[in-house]
Amino acid sequence: MIRQLALLLFLGGILSFSSCREQPKTAEQSLIDEMQDKGADIKVKEDASGKKIKMETEDEKVKIKTDNEGNTKIKKKDKP
Repeated sequence: MIRQLALLLFLGGILSFSSCREQPKTAEQSLIDEMQDKGADIKVKEDASGKKIKMETEDEKVKIKTDNEGNTKIKKKDKP
């Protein structure tokens, strides 16, 4: 009984460590991280049509729109 309990705890520990692997970043998340590093002003808006993220620094603007179906559009513009 004690051996079985110890085995279950051991296997549970192995499974919990293997499920905590870091997932690869999406293009959207990479862009958000990049803009945060540049000190961008970030605004997030969610409504019935989906999610909109607007990020702006002194020299560029980025907009990420995701609709309710998971489709994503990214617009990136350099400021003149």
